[in-house]
Amino acid sequence: MTLVDRKEVVRRHTVEMADIDPRSPLSVGNGELCLTVDVTGLQTFPEQYPVIDPGGGVAGTLLGTLSQWGWHSVPRPDGVDLADTRRPYLVGGREVLYVDSEPQSGADDSGLDQGRRWLRANPHRLDLGRIGLVIGEALDTFRAPSVADLGASRQVLDLWTGVIGSDIVLAGQRLHVTTACHPDRDAIAIRVERDADHDPDQGGAVAVRLAFPYGSQSWNNAADWSRPGDHATGVHAVCGGTLISRRFDGASEPTYCARLWTSAQTRVRHDTEHEVIVSAATSVLELVVELTPGTEGKDLPALGVDELLDACRQHWSRFWGRGAALDLSASTDSRAGELERRAVLSQYLTAIQCAGSLPPQETGLTCNSWRGRFHLEMHWWHSAHFVLWGRDDLLEPSMDWYRATLPVAQKAAQEQGYRGARWPKQVGPDARESPSDIGPFLLWQQPHVIYLAELLRRSGHDTGASERYGELVDQTARFMADVAVPTPQGFALGPPLVAAQESYAAVRDRASNPPFELAYWSWALRVAQQWRARRGLPPEQLWDDVGGGMARPLARDGRYEAIAVEPFTIRQDHPSMVYALGVVPATDVVDPAVVSATLSCVLNDWDWDSTWGWDYPALAMTATRLGEPRWAIDALLRDTPKNTFLANGHNYQSDYLPLYLPGNGGLLAALALMIAGWDGDGGRPCPGFPSDGSWVVRHEGFMRSP
Repeated sequence: MTLVDRKEVVRRHTVEMADIDPRSPLSVGNGELCLTVDVTGLQTFPEQYPVIDPGGGVAGTLLGTLSQWGWHSVPRPDGVDLADTRRPYLVGGREVLYVDSEPQSGADDSGLDQGRRWLRANPHRLDLGRIGLVIGEALDTFRAPSVADLGASRQVLDLWTGVIGSDIVLAGQRLHVTTACHPDRDAIAIRVERDADHDPDQGGAVAVRLAFPYGSQSWNNAADWSRPGDHATGVHAVCGGTLISRRFDGASEPTYCARLWTSAQTRVRHDTEHEVIVSAATSVLELVVELTPGTEGKDLPALGVDELLDACRQHWSRFWGRGAALDLSASTDSRAGELERRAVLSQYLTAIQCAGSLPPQETGLTCNSWRGRFHLEMHWWHSAHFVLWGRDDLLEPSMDWYRATLPVAQKAAQEQGYRGARWPKQVGPDARESPSDIGPFLLWQQPHVIYLAELLRRSGHDTGASERYGELVDQTARFMADVAVPTPQGFALGPPLVAAQESYAAVRDRASNPPFELAYWSWALRVAQQWRARRGLPPEQLWDDVGGGMARPLARDGRYEAIAVEPFTIRQDHPSMVYALGVVPATDVVDPAVVSATLSCVLNDWDWDSTWGWDYPALAMTATRLGEPRWAIDALLRDTPKNTFLANGHNYQSDYLPLYLPGNGGLLAALALMIAGWDGDGGRPCPGFPSDGSWVVRHEGFMRSP
């Protein structure tokens, strides 16, 4: 029986914008490609949507055209060698090399040496092009409009169809702009309709300009417009339109191509080195822009605007019609409508930004942060919910990246003297570790591979999951067992170590035994052992020894400390000690009563301004497993700056991190636990919601958590 009217739920959260909201542009995408647009339906006013550089450099823009496959590296400076960034740390009586660096001021690494800066910045994700409206003037010339040219505007993102419609007045003309992305091809449909009775010979004609930048090494930017001589834009007429090839740094082959599908009444001009202008002789301009790596754009089948729009609409109606659904409209709690809105928009945003062939960056495919490089400790927060909401296929592509880069992770472990595969923290598609005083010392990304694989296996949708991911689980667990240090108190983690709460970088050479990591190690090694049995392989005794013999975390005054040495707990950043039960299922490593006391203390006096968007769903998960649903709801909807969800659904953090997709994905993962429960939860319906009648949770399709 259908419990949720899915279309009604989705449609009541249709996004409508009027005028420019500099923090809330809208996006269309398919997981591999994303186009983010301003109120004109294109990228006409990029400077109105800034992304601040924390290092004080040039601002970027939220209006990106980003892909999973579009990357660039500037030529490596002479003498730069990854080996030069390694420093020895004493581990169990032997020296182990880490890709270390000097401390940085926030995200500003300008003080590092040239080699470390290059390694942190390359490869970087590339803005594939700026697509905006331009206004015709006399003598068949066009100019970029100013904000003063923009009149009344209304923009609608129809979530049920995935199509953006924008009604604007630009330079006195009334326009309707339609924007959509193909679900299976990296192609964008653009339709610009203007008043049919307007005479373009009288001036004011509107066209579409595509401009192409060089790659940027800055933290927040994906485009560098200051180096026109370092890249080349070739434009060639082909059957059905135009092929644009993009070459960088003197390369003979293009990094990517832009295939423009146009009609016979459309003109494509290439008057400027890195720009083309597309105009139409009629009142309707139709254009499909298809972006492809290398030269793949040469032999694609033709694609029209109507065909693309039909594919988009069908895809999104199927998307909303499958998997899990949630309806909170009958609840009397005043926060229910906002929670439902966040859930609906988070499903859309993670589907278009986090469901591609790479683990996502924290700002997805909207704009660059950390130069577009992705953080593997965040992969769970971006993507675990896909399986819990019944959409396994949206996680599987990024899991294949681990399979492809397994030899790199094995080499990283071997070079440190360990068996198995060590997964790094901050990387590009090549899986090369970034120098840092924090990232190389994190461990909590390691068990994520096992957790995500286990979710896919448990879902039952992929009957071959055990074989597909078996070697990943095995090699991941081998490193985990090997890196744990035997001590009289049990197997220890660190030093060196930086906990998930990254406040301890200064003491990384002596930090040890954070509760979250200890419990996660124990749980994941036991799961990995079950995978071996399921595959008909003999058990690994060391996995049992380590998983069942982890040191117990330090507790003082009835509460867990963050690490086992001074300063014990700094009450800023992630309160990750309480995630040892919540994100992590129950283990004998932590005592639920002590976790509860620790959580109560955290909720009373933590520095909330220093937290991050995924902390709130993580706290809700801990409260849920502890049987405290009121705490769970209050944490999930806590009114604090880092838990802000904007009009477009994005989780705002700061002006240099204006969206944060781990907050969206974490929200969905927490809701799945709160609704469907977990193994051994006693069977109470919706254990994360109060049972006093204030919350009426209609739902279907959720998977139980481990």
